[in-house]
Amino acid sequence: MPVEPLSRKEIEERLAELPGWSLDHGRLSRSYRLASHFAATAMVVHIAQVQEELDHHSDLTLGYDTVSLAVHTHSAGGAVTEKDVELARRVEDLAAGHAAH
Repeated sequence: MPVEPLSRKEIEERLAELPGWSLDHGRLSRSYRLASHFAATAMVVHIAQVQEELDHHSDLTLGYDTVSLAVHTHSAGGAVTEKDVELARRVEDLAAGHAAH
């Protein structure tokens, strides 16, 4: 079953529930700061596990003490869909356990 793009209004409503997330160049995006490079690396591994579970992957960037994500749905022509929102929610839920802010 095809994944439908969200409207601009729907995206804004979903973002209201995801503090720190924004729409940037047609993608949902967020950066997190962590206590160390090791902590950031551990969070990347955890995010990778979630992405595998969802079979939906973001552009994931590891910095010295930062983790950044940008996600959209290729099968929906690069639009933002509920799949992207679900990934953002799951990442937001796990961020607290990594003391990410």
